[in-house]
Amino acid sequence: MKVCTDACVLGAVADVGATDGNPHTRLLDIGTGTGLLALMAAQRNPAARIDAIDVDDMAVEQATENVANSPFANRVRVWHSRVQEFMPGTDYDRILTNPPFYTNHLRPPDPATARALHTDDLPFSDLLTAVRRLLKPDGQWWVLLPPYQTDQLIKLAQATNLRPFWQLALHHHVNKPAFRVVTGFGATSVGATNVAQESLVIREMDNQTYTAAYRALLRDFYLIF
Repeated sequence: MKVCTDACVLGAVADVGATDGNPHTRLLDIGTGTGLLALMAAQRNPAARIDAIDVDDMAVEQATENVANSPFANRVRVWHSRVQEFMPGTDYDRILTNPPFYTNHLRPPDPATARALHTDDLPFSDLLTAVRRLLKPDGQWWVLLPPYQTDQLIKLAQATNLRPFWQLALHHHVNKPAFRVVTGFGATSVGATNVAQESLVIREMDNQTYTAAYRALLRDFYLIF
């Protein structure tokens, strides 16, 4: 499975509880794929214990191997489960999600790719129900989606009393519109409307060179930086 640039940004900017003074932070990575987000969270927060779940057999196998070969194997546990059926016996301070987002689109021939990109197995309504069940009342949920799907999710989340408090728009380069948005959600009062808005440009105009801002954000994770 590929490691995507935008997923790396989510792993680098999401609040993983490293500075909140909680020595027992619990994190959940929904749809872990390669295990990227779980491993980045473990690197950023040395006190966190992390559960990473995925429904795909090959993803679970790869994530399990990557975790076992990492320095964080004693703090990250990979589960083979649908989040709708996941019953860990605990709730979480932070949940990270890079969810599937295509609906009613032509599916790619590879089943693993189709499952990763299409919402058939995890519609937003199911995802929201699971997050509300698994997130602590004062917890945070961090999500990566395209802009249109982000707006859809925000509207649906209102019914669960989850509201966005921070957003980061990702741009391929300065003249391109945002292609992904990282959103931080929390349980807030119904009238809360203040959302901090930021942006990040990934490449210079030559579409090859990474920007200084992107390099600074990812230098602790990319060997090339």
